[in-house]
Amino acid sequence: MGNISLAIVCVLNYTIIHLSCPQIDSSSQEYVDAHNAARSQVGVGNITWDASVAAYAQNYANQRMGDCSKLVHSGGPYGENLAWSSGDLSGTAAVNLWVGEKTYYNYTTNSCANGRQCGHYTQVVWLESLRLGCGKVRCNDGGTFINCNYDPPGNYVRQRPY
Repeated sequence: MGNISLAIVCVLNYTIIHLSCPQIDSSSQEYVDAHNAARSQVGVGNITWDASVAAYAQNYANQRMGDCSKLVHSGGPYGENLAWSSGDLSGTAAVNLWVGEKTYYNYTTNSCANGRQCGHYTQVVWLESLRLGCGKVRCNDGGTFINCNYDPPGNYVRQRPY
């Protein structure tokens, strides 16, 4: 009886540990790796995947399936980047679109070139954003919608991203 009790305790411990420490899947890791590559280029620490932020992001992505190309922000409590493609779009490709704005960002003046966007890039590398969650859906029109949410949010007026 003692061995059976020990075996049950070990299985329960494994189950509790496994459920309380969920593993990041390869799709989620793709987003994290792309973000951390951009962050390391400017000396910013790594961002980590957060299941709660990811659940929020995926829930919002699911709501956009019918009108993905409108790129409407959720208005939620997190920082947010959106991407849309008429075809398939990987998480890495979406992050690379946002990071591509780095070309237009001037750290010295903390500004963006006239007529260009930089806010997606600065959110990716925002020093104080520590947790990430992303959602992805195949749109009704065949396109792809991806959103990444950041906790805490970034892009505060007159503050540098790092």
